[in-house]
Amino acid sequence: MRRICVDMDEVMADTLSEHLRRYNQQFEEDVTVGDLAGKGLWEITPLDRQQQLRAFLDAEDFFEDLPLIPNAQEVLKDLSSRFEIFIATQAMTVPNSLGPKYRWLQRHFPFIPPTHYVFCGNKSILRADYLIDDLPRNLLRFEGQGLLYTAPHNLTATGFIRVNNWQEVAGYFAAIVDPVG
Repeated sequence: MRRICVDMDEVMADTLSEHLRRYNQQFEEDVTVGDLAGKGLWEITPLDRQQQLRAFLDAEDFFEDLPLIPNAQEVLKDLSSRFEIFIATQAMTVPNSLGPKYRWLQRHFPFIPPTHYVFCGNKSILRADYLIDDLPRNLLRFEGQGLLYTAPHNLTATGFIRVNNWQEVAGYFAAIVDPVG
């Protein structure tokens, strides 16, 4: 059975909306997703606010109740009948996220067993046929076929197979007629 690794943040879980919510509340700003076209929140945040931006991620409750990216559950459930699905998240960059991410996955994706969660720091270790990720650097180091999941910070990235939403992910994999290769 072919294997698909799927990133969690900005692919399955909407971490950006929570980061923006906390940032805007703390600093009485109104930064929107549209303001980030081609940039990450870190790139538009003044230097004197960078430490607080990191502190939001380090908070015990940050990753606990993130909104789902639309259609992620349905598409992954369908794909799990034809592919081996692994969740690969760079949780080691935010160690406090391990427990909340685990619980979030259990709550929203109970059909993916915990033995298929990969909490890592560097995704170059992954061995799979496909990787769906929002960070181009992770796809560059991946030996299988990468799919760049569109997010505001990667809008200018080129040279990748791009998927804009989970319906496009479903369409991409529907074209693979022999997943047992």
